[in-house]
Order: sequence, then structure tokens, then C-alpha cells
Amino acid sequence: MYERRSEGWLKHIDFYLLDLFCLQIAFLLAYTASGHRGVPYVSFLYRNMAIVMEIIDIIVIFGLETMKGVLKRGRKKELAITIEHVILVGSAGIIYLFLLQYATSYSRLDFILMMLFYAAITYIVREAWKYFLRRKMVEGGDRSLLIVTTSDVAEAVVHTVTTRNYAQYTISGVAVIDRPMTGEEIEGIPIVADFDSAPMYICQEWIDEVFLILSEDVPYPHDLIDTFVEMGVTVHQNLAKVIDLPGKK
Repeated sequence: MYERRSEGWLKHIDFYLLDLFCLQIAFLLAYTASGHRGVPYVSFLYRNMAIVMEIIDIIVIFGLETMKGVLKRGRKKELAITIEHVILVGSAGIIYLFLLQYATSYSRLDFILMMLFYAAITYIVREAWKYFLRRKMVEGGDRSLLIVTTSDVAEAVVHTVTTRNYAQYTISGVAVIDRPMTGEEIEGIPIVADFDSAPMYICQEWIDEVFLILSEDVPYPHDLIDTFVEMGVTVHQNLAKVIDLPGKK
């Protein structure tokens, strides 16, 4: 029942897939806009180009981590990174065409239009998808979450969890386990329990998951965690490395 926060390559898989889809849409639009008829995939040259460009896109995404921090980027930064990404993919595509001596056979207009369409479409789609995800973060999702923390880091923890609610939880409240603060609020999130009342709150409110983030000065609450696990609640812990806690560098 113990889980750690996922920071692996699957974290932004939705953006990876959307980007690959945008590239193919750009490929098809460029083929049509340059005056071709029919389906480009019937041509050996164009079919290979479509496949190779997808492979190049994957290599750029993973090799250079162009999607890292995508949800935190503003529009201007996103535009700059998108242009950089498209230039890298386009440059690699040109190298491919020259290495295999396809440069004279593949339409330059097709290639230029593909890159222009790709830059525009993927930027719009990224921004639209981020807007959708941020709305979901605010509205919450189907899984209810209780944040368990300590008073000295509670504000930083609540701020980080609420602003990075990528898993789209409904945050039910905060349990501060080192001092009585029940009834107060942190950034609009109510403090609903303390050390003794947290298990009862979880039972009454049907909490699905718990985020446990404590300061280093507080003894680790083994008994409390064992109680949560016995109640069938998923406990996420050891999250301090992703939270900007006071006094940590």
C-alpha cells in the first residue's frame, strides 16, 4: 500500500502522444497544401519520412527532455521551447534526407510546410491541454486526498500540492499532527484533523489516499501510518524532495 510519487517517463505521456499526433497532422496538411492528391503513405518515400520523423520526435523528446516541466511553463517560454523543439526535429529530418540521398526527391515545400504546421499545431495543442489540466486541478477529480503534515511546513506543503495537483485529486483537507490547529485554514484548505483524530476522519470521510510530508524534526509516525494502511488507504510518503520545504536547499 506504500507508494512514492511517480517521476518517471510516464509522467507526461499525454504530452508525448499529443506531440506525435500533431506531427502527423502537420505531415498530412503539408502534403495536401503543397498540391498533392491522395494519401501520402502509399508512397515509399513519404511513408518512410512519416515514420522517421516520428522516431526523431521521440528521440528529441526523451533525449533532450523537451517536455520537462511542461505544466509549469508560461506561454512565452512554451513558445520558445516549442520552436527550439521543432528546429531540432526539422534539422534531424534534413540530415536524414541528405544521408539517404532523398533530399532531391522529397519536396522542399512539403518539408517546410510540415515544420511550420507542426510548430503552430503543437504549440496550440500544448497550451490547450495545459489549460484543460489546470482546470481539472482546480476542480479536483474522483479520488479524495488528505494531506498529513506538520505545522512548520504545512503552508509550503499545501501550496505545492494544490498548485501541482497533476493527479487531479479532490483535496479533502489537512491533518496537522504536531499541534492542535483543527478548524483553521491554509490557502483555503481546511485543517480537519490532528494526530489522534486523523484515522477517524479518514473513516468518516472515505479518504482514498494520503500524502504524508513531515519536517525532519518530527519523529516518524509509524503507528499512524500502519493504521492508515490497515484501513486500506494508499499512503504516499518520502515526498520532501519534491516540496520546497522551509530550510531545505
